[in-house]
Amino acid sequence: MSFASTQDLAEKRVSFDELGPGLYAYTAEGDPNSGVILGPEGVVVVDAQATPLMARDVQARIATVTPLPVKQVVLTHYHAVRVLGASGYPAHSILCSEATRALIVERGAQDMDSEIGRFPRLFRGRETIPGLTWPTHTFERRMTLWLGEREAQVIHIGRSHTAGDTVVWLPKERVLFAGDTVEFGATPYCGDAHFADWPATLAAIRALNPEKLVPGRGAALLNPQDVAEALHQTESYVTDLFALAQRAVAKGWTLKQLYDEAMAALRPKYGHWVIFEHCMPFNVSRAFDEASGIAHPRIWTAERDLEMWRALEQGAPMKSAEAH
Repeated sequence: MSFASTQDLAEKRVSFDELGPGLYAYTAEGDPNSGVILGPEGVVVVDAQATPLMARDVQARIATVTPLPVKQVVLTHYHAVRVLGASGYPAHSILCSEATRALIVERGAQDMDSEIGRFPRLFRGRETIPGLTWPTHTFERRMTLWLGEREAQVIHIGRSHTAGDTVVWLPKERVLFAGDTVEFGATPYCGDAHFADWPATLAAIRALNPEKLVPGRGAALLNPQDVAEALHQTESYVTDLFALAQRAVAKGWTLKQLYDEAMAALRPKYGHWVIFEHCMPFNVSRAFDEASGIAHPRIWTAERDLEMWRALEQGAPMKSAEAH
């Protein structure tokens, strides 16, 4: 028995798209994205990649457009696949929201172990990871980075994908680096989500009125129409799934019953998206928990991952008998 993601072994084609002068998107056909902002004295990277080895490729792309080093790394949230490559940059500072740091304290080690087990291809060179990534600077709601005359607002935009979700907004250029608050052609991972809050967080992003956007996964969005479509896709998926979970809980269904119903209902609409099969067990589990009144997402561990996967994909009984 193995996760769907362990069969995803094909290398992805990397794109390094210019969003505007000195602004770039590092994307890889649905693998986690990074953003790049050039300043007069150094570079800011938004999301570090999963390992220091993988961070080298981001820096190799950066070297094609500037000789300046990476001085700052912004973490949009705490997940291992986004942050564990931070030590691979010569950065002077690592920035994240206070809520994200609290999640690293609470569950960073468990998340690291579980994510590496779920998706080994995304952790190429995992032997180069020295340990957890810890921020050097945190903020509560927002902070501003001034890169010469360029303004980059780092905003804890609201709970959605996690409790600590952060975006980087360049108001003059109208470019947003959205992290996993927004996906495009890729299944949102909701294992640590706050479903009821996610639509309001997307509304806050719409209120910024970005004209270009780098999602957490998927291609860089280079016009307002594609930005609007990505926001619609993300909201449609999370609201559809949570509505199913709320109905299932109201009917007294089990987690397995909800999973079977959700797969049948959502696959025709979203099944072609990247990592759909991998995400669904985790997403359904969290939706079921939240609909059942569990406001704070339970911590995923390597053991819980496998137990849940066997229960939903193979019908094996869960040790906890689905009790919370």
